[in-house]
Amino acid sequence: MSEHTALVVGGTSGIGLATARRLRVLGAAVHVVGRDKRRLDNVAASDPELTCHRADGGDPAAIGAVVESIGRIDWLIVSLAGSEGVGPVAGLDLDMLRRAFDAKFWPHITTIQAALPHLAPDGSITLLGAITARAGMPGTAGIAALNGAVEAMVKPLAVELAPIRVNAVSPGVVDTPWWSGLPEEARKGYFAQAAKVLPARRVATADDIAEVTVVAATNANLTGTVIEADGGARLVSLG
Repeated sequence: MSEHTALVVGGTSGIGLATARRLRVLGAAVHVVGRDKRRLDNVAASDPELTCHRADGGDPAAIGAVVESIGRIDWLIVSLAGSEGVGPVAGLDLDMLRRAFDAKFWPHITTIQAALPHLAPDGSITLLGAITARAGMPGTAGIAALNGAVEAMVKPLAVELAPIRVNAVSPGVVDTPWWSGLPEEARKGYFAQAAKVLPARRVATADDIAEVTVVAATNANLTGTVIEADGGARLVSLG
């Protein structure tokens, strides 16, 4: 029997899946939640040691049923993302921005509320924000507000929920399916341009961010912290 149990909400691709795999290597019993049946089926085939659940993190009944079925949870990772919210503020579609909050911010609250009764007293909650929350990138005011709202919860929750630890990871440019809306050549071109400007001189992989996420989740002395795993994106202009 595994010593620890992890729940990764939004764990069927990208950073979430990479985190789930790393936690499994550590010996944890790992449960992943996703909405897309195809992605869940793919994970079940590629990673049979991960336990898959189909649920929407924003649906209190659905996510509540998942955590009830798991029981005690040591490490909760909320890796939810949406593809909307970017654009110059003058013409920003506010309905789109509301959808973006519905896709990411509110499900964070719903998931935390559902999991709290099942979290171990020495457990942890790790959220995924993004460096737009504190960088000066034109055209990101909407998504910056969204990620800022997620990351702003960390410090008050770390005190309110103590001794449960609460942290967040704030990635920069990461090669994940989040960019799938761009044509392949445009994506490659942007990544090449970003790699030239970033102090790290590279675009991060999902596993780079997963490595940091696992530290945030498992290190017993880390709480109330947002780890900027951005390759230095907050220090430069990516245009």
